[in-house]
Amino acid sequence: MQTQNLATITQFFSSFPCPIATNEPATQGQAHFVVYGETLNQLKLSQFQQKCGENFVILEAWNVLHNTVVLLRGNWQPQWLDYAHALCLDSALLGFVPRLTQAGLLVMDMDSTAIQIECIDEIAKLAGTGELVSSITAQAMRGELDFEQSLRRRVATLKGAPETILQRVRDNLPLMPGLEDTLAVLQQHGWKTAIASGGFTYFTDHLKQCLKLDYTVANRFAIVEGKLTGEVAGEVVDAQYKARTLSELAEKFNLDLPYTVAIGDGANDLAMLEVAGMGVALHAKPKVQQQAKVVVNFADFSALLCLLSANDKLIHTNKE
Repeated sequence: MQTQNLATITQFFSSFPCPIATNEPATQGQAHFVVYGETLNQLKLSQFQQKCGENFVILEAWNVLHNTVVLLRGNWQPQWLDYAHALCLDSALLGFVPRLTQAGLLVMDMDSTAIQIECIDEIAKLAGTGELVSSITAQAMRGELDFEQSLRRRVATLKGAPETILQRVRDNLPLMPGLEDTLAVLQQHGWKTAIASGGFTYFTDHLKQCLKLDYTVANRFAIVEGKLTGEVAGEVVDAQYKARTLSELAEKFNLDLPYTVAIGDGANDLAMLEVAGMGVALHAKPKVQQQAKVVVNFADFSALLCLLSANDKLIHTNKE
């Protein structure tokens, strides 16, 4: 299906007016951006153009796993992102440094980013406090509650629960679609990969081994004689801790901050999204979408490959 989409989009190039040579610089006010998605085809691209009321210049189209990506030039307007979303597509302005073929650093949130669940919510369901904890989690992720206070409140509800419920959750972690393929491609290109999570080491340590990550950091449950004490052991991994982790890892791996990528979904991720060279809000809460440099609402984790490969294509185009 994706090969067919690519073929029709390539043929569609000629239907866009002003076929500017790829080595001609953008005129004042013009910018480079991408539109991408699993369902992107000739019809949707035409509909997107009509919504924007703009005659784009298509520079290139290609496939990334199950996604079709189109590199465009035009007079970018912020509302175009909404137009893309209305068509169940994603779009992003290309104004960041990281690119796929140059090794960088990826720092991920875990819950609802690397995996499809909030671990503490699942633990609480097994402990009998699921509804209360889920409510607190939702408020914290929307930025309505202080993260550390909300975390301690949630963990307190687990006092006396057996440690074995942690294993039950860990044994059934649903990875975010596209995660494994994306990490494999990044690692092939020399990227360093890490998780900085407000969740717990019981799960991040497992993911580190399974996904061959370079580093993970998260909170720790206090456990005594096989039971949770209802307390967090040690310093809480909050928003500033995550941002600091990204900066420290960049230094450790001899990378400048512009060559880093952070991805997350909640308010606790905003600080590291701001510090990173490319901050990506993946299926994120409204507050995060409003502040993130890149918003992904429909693509899965492989959106990162779409974005990073687009930067490679743009650099190649500019050199021609």
